[in-house]
Amino acid sequence: MNKVNYSKELEKRIVEFQKKNEVPKLLLHACCAPCSSHCLEYLREYFDVTVFFYNPNITESEEYYKRVAEEKRLIEAYNRQVDAQDFEGMHSGERARKIGIIEGEYDVKQYLDVVRGLEDVPEGGERCRKCFELRLRETAEIAAKEGFEYFTTTLTISPLKNADVLNEVGAQAAEYVNGKMGADGRKVVFLPSDFKKKEGYKRSIELSQMFGLYRQDYCGCGFSKAERERQKAETE
Repeated sequence: MNKVNYSKELEKRIVEFQKKNEVPKLLLHACCAPCSSHCLEYLREYFDVTVFFYNPNITESEEYYKRVAEEKRLIEAYNRQVDAQDFEGMHSGERARKIGIIEGEYDVKQYLDVVRGLEDVPEGGERCRKCFELRLRETAEIAAKEGFEYFTTTLTISPLKNADVLNEVGAQAAEYVNGKMGADGRKVVFLPSDFKKKEGYKRSIELSQMFGLYRQDYCGCGFSKAERERQKAETE
């Protein structure tokens, strides 16, 4: 079975939208500003983008509020570029649109309940999948409630995240929410992506440096932080 190139799938969708002169409403689940940077630089050319910052997996509240503040700072900087039509050093141009943001509920208990019993599973395993399911299902719920046509996530930009798993979980979240809405409800569609492709991850590092963004070296939960600290200790 051939492996799906989710980056090309996204490009195909964008070409279809352009042919129809459409600018769909997109809810973009974001995990942090550095991961958002390239995604937003790219997507704001083709979509009416609103960021959904929903990350109850960030188990330390100080870390959570630091990340959400950086996300808002980045969005404000991008929006000033649109107001001024000043895109020097950027991959965006005159088609770029301003970006909105919705901050989801921050309730660590939601995350801990979902991953209970999986605390010792290595990073990238079933605990992470449960975390993706929690966050992307909530994104799909908000997308349907607020009238977005599409949703997706910045998580696929990470070299440590499995794009196959994320795209599968996203499609399942759309199916679940659409099933709840019934035949007469407005459907939401998960937009396939693999933002790390075409040097997307490299570009996110460049943009993080350009905007002076805070970059963390772990995903967010205490389990991933502890695993990262063990790895660093082993290499010292």
